[in-house]
Amino acid sequence: MNFKRRLFGKGTEVSLFTLGTMRAITSAEHMHEIIEAAYFAGINHIETAPTYGPAEDFLGQSIQQLKQNNIQPEGGWVITSKILPNLQFSEGKRLLRRMLGRLKIEKLNNLAIHGLNLEEHLEWVLEGDGSKLINWAKDQNLVNQIGFSSHGSTSLIKKAINTKIFNFCSLHLHLLDPERIPLAKIALEEGMGVMAISPADKGGHLNNPSKALVEDCHPIPPIELAYRFLLAQGITTLTVGASKKNDFIIPRKLGFSDGPLNEVEKSSIKQLNKKRKQRLGETYCGQCRACLPCPSQIPINEILRLRNLNIGHELYEYTKERYNLINRAGHWWETVNASSCNNCGDCLPRCPYHLKIPDLLKDAHLRLVDKPSRRLWE
Repeated sequence: MNFKRRLFGKGTEVSLFTLGTMRAITSAEHMHEIIEAAYFAGINHIETAPTYGPAEDFLGQSIQQLKQNNIQPEGGWVITSKILPNLQFSEGKRLLRRMLGRLKIEKLNNLAIHGLNLEEHLEWVLEGDGSKLINWAKDQNLVNQIGFSSHGSTSLIKKAINTKIFNFCSLHLHLLDPERIPLAKIALEEGMGVMAISPADKGGHLNNPSKALVEDCHPIPPIELAYRFLLAQGITTLTVGASKKNDFIIPRKLGFSDGPLNEVEKSSIKQLNKKRKQRLGETYCGQCRACLPCPSQIPINEILRLRNLNIGHELYEYTKERYNLINRAGHWWETVNASSCNNCGDCLPRCPYHLKIPDLLKDAHLRLVDKPSRRLWE
């Protein structure tokens, strides 16, 4: 089935939705079922990685089996896989060869540097063994184009985009956290493909939204509104980390929906933002980042964003999950939580909202601190 497709960098056009394979790895049969469902939802782009356990093996097997039954998108499947930065050149070559073997292909459509989160990661690409690996892979005709995923700072992501080395990027882009939308637009203007990382799950557990969030987005389901918000911004493709066939219901519905927001959608987003501000009252954080940098290196804006969502839309499970990853996910997430605030007051005169930031950080910590949950790879 052929739905709307968009140009992804300099590579093959991809569907508006991308199958992420992280949650389809319980068995080869599970992967087969999910890929077949993705095909019938109009998806032609699959995202995977060696770090997703047996995903590449299962994916390679499944694609071959489906092909025998004439189940494959027009032009074939477009596959993106990823390697971690800071590999030695020899190790990277072996890994890429093994990836191709598991996927049962001779050439990878898209190779992403997975987790370009630190300055040293970018240096590895620009001047280290990463540069050697990229050039070798292209010379050997093993990859079509190079991109990156990042959970790093906005300045680092912008620097990576400006290198002109990459043809695509995967970023955290969400209706409830649009901070990186300007970066995505810069990338799009540079001719890069842009993939939104987990806009449903990482975007607020939108497959299982709170009652408040459902009411705030009415009459549009939160996940549908989130998808439409990103597609209307021009984001090339959105990942769907499917674990069951029903996860494709809305992607299939929106397979052609890449136009501007309609009046109902605009009204729902306006209502969503209004309700959040009403519930938070004078404690609402506008996410301007004027409070930064914090002498104690507390990510004030991110913690107060989680507080906004906890109170503003009653996203209790999601906000606790994200908060309790702090200092437990290495360079993939923040490392200092609100308990490190020593009431120095450095942030107070810089806040245009005149928020009592130390008090709000203490409140956020009390609301959100909990035992960390098991973390799927970002």
